[in-house]
Amino acid sequence: MRLNSLLPVTALACTSLSAQIQVRLVTDQADSVLALLAIQAAGRVPQPAEWDRLFQCEGQRRLEARGKAFKQPTDPTTLRAFVQSPELQAKTAALAQALVRWKQADLEAAARKALAYLPAGARIEARVYPVIKPRSNSFVFEGNAIFFYLDPEKSAEECENTLIHELHHIGFSSCDRVLEANLAKLPPPVREANEWVGAFGEGFAMLAAAGDPDRHPHAASKAETRARWDRDMARFDEDLKQVEAFLLDVAEGRLKGQAVAERGMSFFGEQGAWYTVGWRMASTIERSLGRKVLLECMVNPCRLLSTYNRIAAAGKGATWSPHLLRALAEGPS
Repeated sequence: MRLNSLLPVTALACTSLSAQIQVRLVTDQADSVLALLAIQAAGRVPQPAEWDRLFQCEGQRRLEARGKAFKQPTDPTTLRAFVQSPELQAKTAALAQALVRWKQADLEAAARKALAYLPAGARIEARVYPVIKPRSNSFVFEGNAIFFYLDPEKSAEECENTLIHELHHIGFSSCDRVLEANLAKLPPPVREANEWVGAFGEGFAMLAAAGDPDRHPHAASKAETRARWDRDMARFDEDLKQVEAFLLDVAEGRLKGQAVAERGMSFFGEQGAWYTVGWRMASTIERSLGRKVLLECMVNPCRLLSTYNRIAAAGKGATWSPHLLRALAEGPS
């Protein structure tokens, strides 16, 4: 199969829309890189106008905006060297095939799976960008852009799992107004601690991507990724208590400013306590009380923790202390 036969007629594919879902696939960045690779494979040096198509396309411009926001601006020379590298040239056919899989993906179906694990009134509005770039990370930017590193080694099922996870984040953020209403009357330190409970959204997204509390959240992943998750889950009790200490320090004013962010971010890791403890709580609540109760807990931090406690109290695992529940509900005693 010739590379040119894998390149698209158009750089923008669009899903059908519903009242709560608006998701578009934008492939212009990956298309532009593949076009440059095709030019080089034909033995020709890309002309300035052909490079401009890459630097001026929507996907690359938003990547550059993200880089500037994180004080990591795009270096055009580095990007050119990356596109011209023999290592990338060798991956051309595999990258083109991976992009075809993205163009065949049912984005609305993925969004509906995410929406099934979101409270009433949630909306998912996103643009999905498969991109070919030097760094292999994927991320959400500006609340509606999902950038996926185009990885030929990832299966369609793995890609869908990650897509549902990220779409869930976007939908969950649309519920912020409900969370804010629930927390409006709390003192600032207590409100901040409650807002950090929202980081358990990583665990909610893991559950949404799995689609069932009894399905392993890494069922579609490689064996080493599943093993890492299982090792992390074995530290559940320790991780819960570390998060509890952090939330108490914030709610009671012992931790302030940048120190809050630094410590709170430490629980993300590759898939740290915000993921594992959040998933355990969410899956336990859904399994015992049903999804409706879980969705109601998602926007009420105190209810989330206290509901989990009621279910887990009969077991042997760690639960949240009454001290923390009082602090989140009322502030320092």
